[in-house]
Amino acid sequence: MAEHLLAIDDVAEDFESILKWAIEFKKMWKAGDEIAMSFTPLADLAVGSIYEKPSTRTRVSFEVGINKLGGYPLTLSKNDIQLGKSESIGDTASVLSRYLGAITYRCFGHEDVAELAANSDVPVLNALSYKHHPCQAAADLMTIMEHYQDRENLSVSWVGDGNNVLHDLMLACGMLGIDFTYAIPIGYEPHQDVVQRAKDFADENGSRMEEFNDPVEAVKGVNVIYTDVFVSMGEEDMKDKINDFEGFQVNMDLVSNADNNWSFMHCLPAHRGDEVTDEVMDHKNSIVFDQAENRMWAQMSLLSYFVDNGAWAAMADLMGIYL
Repeated sequence: MAEHLLAIDDVAEDFESILKWAIEFKKMWKAGDEIAMSFTPLADLAVGSIYEKPSTRTRVSFEVGINKLGGYPLTLSKNDIQLGKSESIGDTASVLSRYLGAITYRCFGHEDVAELAANSDVPVLNALSYKHHPCQAAADLMTIMEHYQDRENLSVSWVGDGNNVLHDLMLACGMLGIDFTYAIPIGYEPHQDVVQRAKDFADENGSRMEEFNDPVEAVKGVNVIYTDVFVSMGEEDMKDKINDFEGFQVNMDLVSNADNNWSFMHCLPAHRGDEVTDEVMDHKNSIVFDQAENRMWAQMSLLSYFVDNGAWAAMADLMGIYL
């Protein structure tokens, strides 16, 4: 198994089991199951979460999830530590490894989380970088699996920017053999190395992956439509960018081209009126708040998997998940 989680395909071999674990553990916990509620693989461990970017879902989901698993969440903002300023990322990783049981890192440059992992003796989980957002993808596919037990002929479509969320979503769908289409304005395409990795997974698992510049073509007959903000955090100076996304809004006209029982997904926060309308966001087919909740459960599975794989596997066996 991988030592760190930098992109979702780092756990390709066990990805489906990680998601099934999260789904079953969530059910057990909510049912008040004593075994689940006493499962504490992070007992006596502090988990440090470093934030270069502000966060709602990432911070709260990690802090609460770590606590549920018996650990102590230690949140570190960029102004709390010397990371990359008077102390190198490598030295910071070496120091933090002496104190912590794991590290999560929400940063700008993907090379920074890669450097942190390369110098850390404890698991590092990428909580978001410019290139990848694996924890979001785990929550996304967990949510899809909860709502669609039969993955045969299942299809997911992305409408919007070729960003980090798209990168790990396409990888995750390819890893599970889910048909995937994406509509991107010209000039905003995803990184081609990620696209090739995703296509390789899709080919291996017998699913389809196709790019469009027309959202209507991309969403025809699909089960799930997913979007994200058009202007991401850190791009506020790109004021004209949103103009390039004219016609890419997810509204009732667009979703009318999807399957009759379509679902809508968004990683949040949503800019209502830009990439999605209130009517879609608040529709009974919207599952965005299931996604948000599942950030915690998916991350709890990932943390257990990386920090104490033996305990994670024993719980999987108890839940009837065969590895």
